[in-house]
Amino acid sequence: MATEYASQTRDQWGREDRPGRPPKRHVLPPALRAPIEARTWREFGYLMLSLPISVLLFVFAVTMTSLGMGLLITFLGVPVLAAGLAGCRGFGVVERARARALLKLDVADPVPVRARPGGGPMSWMGAMLKSGVSWRHLLYAVLHLPWAVFAFSVSLFFWSYGWAMLTYPLWRWVFPVYAGTDGIQLYGDSTHSIYLDEPHELALTSAFGLLFTLVTPWLIRGMTTVDRVMVTGLLGPSRLATRVSELESDRGVVVDTAAADLRRIERDLHDGAQARLVTLAMDLGLAKEKLTEDPEAAARMVDEAHGEVKIALQELRDLARGIHPAVLTDRGLDAALSAVASRCTVPVQVEVDLPARPAPAIEGIAYFTVSELLQNVSKHARASRATVDVWQTEDRLMLQVSDDGQGGADATAGSGLAGLAERLDAVDGILVITSPVGGPTTVTAELPWRG
Repeated sequence: MATEYASQTRDQWGREDRPGRPPKRHVLPPALRAPIEARTWREFGYLMLSLPISVLLFVFAVTMTSLGMGLLITFLGVPVLAAGLAGCRGFGVVERARARALLKLDVADPVPVRARPGGGPMSWMGAMLKSGVSWRHLLYAVLHLPWAVFAFSVSLFFWSYGWAMLTYPLWRWVFPVYAGTDGIQLYGDSTHSIYLDEPHELALTSAFGLLFTLVTPWLIRGMTTVDRVMVTGLLGPSRLATRVSELESDRGVVVDTAAADLRRIERDLHDGAQARLVTLAMDLGLAKEKLTEDPEAAARMVDEAHGEVKIALQELRDLARGIHPAVLTDRGLDAALSAVASRCTVPVQVEVDLPARPAPAIEGIAYFTVSELLQNVSKHARASRATVDVWQTEDRLMLQVSDDGQGGADATAGSGLAGLAERLDAVDGILVITSPVGGPTTVTAELPWRG
């Protein structure tokens, strides 16, 4: 979503960084830092907890499902199956909370089961059995156990052996010793033929331990990636439900934006052209009355009315241009944006490199976006020059407006940039702002090529 990207910058739409924050510096490189990072310990704890929780979930799911299936020849099987699915959904709440706390994976809760109002328990059981989310929770309960056993065993083996061998010189004294012919030595096997007490043996053991310790965090991260996929895919909302929710939100944004535009047009008409036309009618009425008595005064009033007509026409043209300019319909973005740039208070260089024209709706949003950004340059940037670049990347329309002004633009401060980000988000667009204090400012907008 646009709000997720508005506070980030991208270098060539690849590498991301945080504006206004110096990068965090570490003394150790990532490979050496990983074994002692909090993330590694949290993810290791997640894998250790997965086994007992998965055993409980698997036993509950298999027991309730088997019992419910076996009782389907009677009516009792339906409530047992529904109760089993409801229990799996309850475990899903725990698993999402555990992933949120230890994996920092924020998975939205799926849509709850909604029974028909007034339908009673039968309606609830029917809704539970027909819910795809409930059956996905059951599938998670069955599939997660073998994976939890594997991840638990591998992570515990590498973790324990790695740290044990790495720190072996510190705790080797706990082994019993015996008085042999060659003196007191570390006890090895029953034949006293295996000893790890020589300096090179201790060093080799620690080296293997260090290798295990450095590799283990990356193994753990790889295995928790599988858990992330399972939790997101099986315990989260379906993609269809998520998309429907996004579309409902976008529809609300579009409706609010359209209502705001209508209110703006009504206000501009009422306060601008309408007021001038009322004044014009009054002036022409007075001129008509004075036409026979004082022709010179009537001529002056008609001349003033003529000036009012010109101003009213210009305001109507500006209003129409703000809605959807004719030049945009007739000649496309290049000519329309050049016209907008000519009205900016600072010199603006416009470069449009498009192989064809995008969808009319996207073209209108792109025009509005550049117009708003250039208005911000004129009003707030204190810049001496600005540039507008428009190009196509695969199936996306890219807009970039840059200026050498004072910077400090922030979409989270409740400014017009926030509304612009919401407008772009309504059509699956993105607004990215790079504006450190002191400048320069670069605002990049990404829109779908076809709406």
